[in-house]
Amino acid sequence: MSSTTTRLPGPAAAPPAAPGDPAPGGPAPGPRERLRRLAVRLGPVLAVYGVLKLAGFTVFLVLLDSAGDFREKHFRFGGGAHPWDVLGSWDGWWYQQIAQHGYDPALTPVPGATGMITLEGNSAAFFPLYPALMRLVSEVTGLGPYGAGMAVSVVCSFVAALGIHAVTARLGGRRAGLVAVGLWAVWPGSGTEWAVYSESLYTALAAWACWAVITRRWAAAGVLTFAAGLTRPTAFALVAALAVAGLIAVVRRRENWRQPLAAVAIAPLGVAGYLAWVGYRMGDWGGYTKLQEGAWGHTFDYGRHSLDVLTSVPVGHFDYLFAMPMEDLIGVGVVLLVPLLTVLLVRLRPPAVLVVYTVLSYLTVMGTQQYFGNVSRYLLPLFPLFVPLALAMRRLSGPVLAAVLGTAALASGSYAGYVLFELGVP
Repeated sequence: MSSTTTRLPGPAAAPPAAPGDPAPGGPAPGPRERLRRLAVRLGPVLAVYGVLKLAGFTVFLVLLDSAGDFREKHFRFGGGAHPWDVLGSWDGWWYQQIAQHGYDPALTPVPGATGMITLEGNSAAFFPLYPALMRLVSEVTGLGPYGAGMAVSVVCSFVAALGIHAVTARLGGRRAGLVAVGLWAVWPGSGTEWAVYSESLYTALAAWACWAVITRRWAAAGVLTFAAGLTRPTAFALVAALAVAGLIAVVRRRENWRQPLAAVAIAPLGVAGYLAWVGYRMGDWGGYTKLQEGAWGHTFDYGRHSLDVLTSVPVGHFDYLFAMPMEDLIGVGVVLLVPLLTVLLVRLRPPAVLVVYTVLSYLTVMGTQQYFGNVSRYLLPLFPLFVPLALAMRRLSGPVLAAVLGTAALASGSYAGYVLFELGVP
């Protein structure tokens, strides 16, 4: 192996045994022993994520309360009576409406509109799995839509952390996995992980779907990707990644083609099924796209808007569409960082599913006209980007690593939370 290039073990390589794992052929452990071993295996992951995330979340709420701007804003648009109310505004308001009242897809013109926004906003723009889970949790626990949404997001954020750790640890060891979990807690856009938003749910599904592909659990990969398609439209990138991985598995490994084919057949039904249902209800098969463009100004423009921002912000110009200086500046930094991390990821020669998922997701975000500052949120689910950073940072000593991630956690209350919700539009 070259001293300058790190190569990861192949997909079939097994992770090292965890402390307390039974010796091969030993007696089966009892329920209490299994629980202890599970705590030993998962406890550090949950603790690292929880401590770092709680630190940033606390700073975020303190900043909200000290600035006080949210008190003068509408409850739908970053306002409320309490700092935590902000976490249920913007898209969170729409998700709460769906959880309470369901969908009524329609393309309703704005009377007399002549500009970009020609249609009234409609809940059909938001995919159904997250609000469905909100509704379920609300009915089971008695929590209102806000409390249920927060509960789903927080729980899913920990599930996502476990998935990110599982993938990264398989490729670079448990220490690298813990670093990747820390990066998930402090990454730009991570303010939506503990909010009434679908990022945590989607990332959890994507991470575990990729893990299922890497470990050749094709049925699980197909079902998880199907569920991801009911969460976000960008899941098509995950579908494509699964298809590529399945093709490679069959061609290179001479694997039985039936299981990968079944997974590939199931995977796109979530996103395709929802888009078809919306089109049917609207009486227009392109209804979802028309709603996004007419009500939110989101359209695939092959990167023209992104290029306009990338050539304006560095020279201090903010005269482009949807300009929000502070949020956009962070977005530009993230957008420029992704290609570098992608190259480093490719050099590690990871499983193809991670590369295809990352590249296609990035190209989709960059090729879409939207609020540019939101790219830090839209790119948050690209967890494979954490792998090269985690492999590099795992060499740091414990105190140095704690100082780096701890400082980032405190700062994330601003750049990943306050900027997103109060200085921009999440």
